[in-house]
Amino acid sequence: MFLQQTKNIIGLSLFVVLASCGNKSDKAGAASMMPDPNAPVFVTDTVVGASDATFGEQYPGSVTAFQQVNLTPQVTGYITGIHFKDGQRVTKGQLLYSIDQEVYNANLSNAQATIAVQEAAVVKAQQDYNRYHELEKNDAIAKQQVDYADAALVSAQKQLAAAKASARSLNSNVRFTKIYAPFSGTVGISQVRMGMAVFAGQTVLNTISTNNPIAVDFNVDQTLLNRFTELQKSQAKAFKISLGADSVYGQLGSVALIDRAADMQTGTVKVRLTFQNDKDLLKPGMNATVLVGDNKQSILIPSKAIFEQLGEFSVYVIGDSDKVAPRALKLGANTGVYTAVLSGLNAGDKIVVDGTQKLHAGSKITTTPPTPPAAQGGKK
Repeated sequence: MFLQQTKNIIGLSLFVVLASCGNKSDKAGAASMMPDPNAPVFVTDTVVGASDATFGEQYPGSVTAFQQVNLTPQVTGYITGIHFKDGQRVTKGQLLYSIDQEVYNANLSNAQATIAVQEAAVVKAQQDYNRYHELEKNDAIAKQQVDYADAALVSAQKQLAAAKASARSLNSNVRFTKIYAPFSGTVGISQVRMGMAVFAGQTVLNTISTNNPIAVDFNVDQTLLNRFTELQKSQAKAFKISLGADSVYGQLGSVALIDRAADMQTGTVKVRLTFQNDKDLLKPGMNATVLVGDNKQSILIPSKAIFEQLGEFSVYVIGDSDKVAPRALKLGANTGVYTAVLSGLNAGDKIVVDGTQKLHAGSKITTTPPTPPAAQGGKK
C-alpha cells in the first residue's frame, strides 16, 4: 500500500515538472515570434538631387487685354451704318457705327434758328439800352423806363446764352450718332445689325480690346511678393504659359505690374505679365497655366515620399545613426510620379520613399530587406 502511494506521488510530481517545462517552452517560443519594438524599420530610400527638368511653380491664370471697353451709344436711334468687318483690327478714331441722325439734325437746326432770334433780340435790347441812357443824361425819360431797358438787355443776353448751350448739346447728339474707335485694337462680333434700334447707355454694340502686347493675370501668395518684385525690376523673361496639355505658348513673358494691394480674404497679390502676341494666338478670356521658370534647377522627389500632417507636407529625412526626422516642405509642380520641392530639401539629402506609415520622429530604419522565414533554416 505504501509502495503504491509512493509511486503515485512520484508520477504526479513528474507530470507537474513536465507540464511546467512545456509551458516555459511554449512561452519562450511565443516570445520569439513577437517583433522587437526596437528593431530597425525596413524602408526604401533615395538621395535627393537637382534636375534640369522644366519644373517650377505653376499658377492658374487668365489672358486679359491691357485695354478693353464695351462700345455703347450715347444717343437713341436706329443703326444706319456698320463700317467694319467683325474681328477686324481698327485704328484709333476709325468710324465704326452710324446712328440715324435725322431727328438730331432737325433739333439742331431748330436750336440754331432760336439762336438767330435771340441774337436779334439782344441787338434790339442793346439799342434800347443805349437810347434810353442817352435820354437819361438829359433827364428826358423816366427812370423806370431806363430800368426796363437794362433788364430787357440782360434777359435777352441770358436767353441767347441758353439757346447757344442748347445748340451745343444738340450738336453733341449729332456727333454722338457717329461712333469711333477709342484706341487701336481688335473689334469683336457686332452685337447689332443694320436697322436695329439702340438705346443710349444701354445697348452694347461691340467690344474693342488691344491685342499686342497682351496680359496674363494670376495670383501669388504674399510671402512670395519679394521674388516677383525682383523679377519685375529685372524685366527677366522668366514666364511661360500653357494653354492645355502639351500646348505651351512660344513667347516668354515678363512682369508688367503688381497690384497695389493684397486680397485680405486669400492673402494673395495679383501679378500681371506681358507677352508679345504678333500672331494673335492669345485671346482675352482664355484660361492659362503660368509656368515660372527662372533658370534654376529643380529638386524633384518621388511624390509617394510626401505625407501630410496638420496641413503641412513633409518627408522623413534620414540622419545620423539611421534615425529619421520629419521635415516640412514647400512644394511646387506635381506630375503624379514626381513633385518639385521649392524649399525644405537640399541636393544630397537622403529621404524615405516607402514605409513612411510605419515611422515617427526618431525611428531607426534599415534599407536591408528582412530575411524571409522560409530562408531562416532551423529544425522543425
